[in-house]
Amino acid sequence: MKKYLAALSVVLMIATPVMAQASPDSDLKSFRAYYANKFPEVPMNDYVNGVYAVDQDSRDQWEQAEEFPDYEAYVDKGDELFHKKFANGKSFVDCFPDYEKGVKQNYPYFDEASSKVVTLEGDINACLKANGEKAYRSKKGKIAYVGAYLAYMSRGNLINVKTPSTPKALAAYNRGKKHFYAKRGQLNLSCADCHYTSASSRIRADILSPALGHPSGFPVYRNKWASSSPEGDGMGTLHRRFAGCNNQVRAKPFKAQSDEYKALEYFLTYMSNGLEINGPSLRK
Repeated sequence: MKKYLAALSVVLMIATPVMAQASPDSDLKSFRAYYANKFPEVPMNDYVNGVYAVDQDSRDQWEQAEEFPDYEAYVDKGDELFHKKFANGKSFVDCFPDYEKGVKQNYPYFDEASSKVVTLEGDINACLKANGEKAYRSKKGKIAYVGAYLAYMSRGNLINVKTPSTPKALAAYNRGKKHFYAKRGQLNLSCADCHYTSASSRIRADILSPALGHPSGFPVYRNKWASSSPEGDGMGTLHRRFAGCNNQVRAKPFKAQSDEYKALEYFLTYMSNGLEINGPSLRK
């Protein structure tokens, strides 16, 4: 496996496109055009299904698993947590009054007042803190359950991340873009190497998914996470997956909800604008 990845990194040093400065709108158009040319048979909105959009065998297995999906129990747990009263008598409903219409499609966004990218998980914890409650862990557990419930309530809504039009917002967007294309770790691989240039390629038994549509399905239930958890809890956030990817290329991960990962989420979600929310979802 290590030899294979090392060889792959050498090939991709030549194959990966050089990141150039461009507007977010032109980035989005070229990003979409790349996948449309690479996978002309894949409908654009099908990219929200990850690897199942580009590999039929994986899709067949996934469709069978979706008949009784493992994430359903965690959506129910999230529903219960979302409506549970805090000590002050309020609940998450007071922080997310439009939850029945769906809210996930509007995240992340750039907050000019704080000069920060705000994620859904960030606002879940901000709600807890504002009501005198202890914040959740940022990668798994309760934060993934509440996020799964809000994603479920948002299904079918179109991702609607606002164009970064101010200098600070554009800087955050470009930080995420740089992270996506920058090589890191002992294997010298970038996010783009695996999920852009080599999307649908195999690394032993695994098939690399396209980056387009990635944020739509999170939080996700992964069999790998479930099998490694003493409780069999396979739910995790997008930032948990970011950290896992960094580990796989032998790079030190950033903390979940760090400015670095929030910027990466901002860029990737903007690239998926207009696609449907279909979280929570199942992944290998």
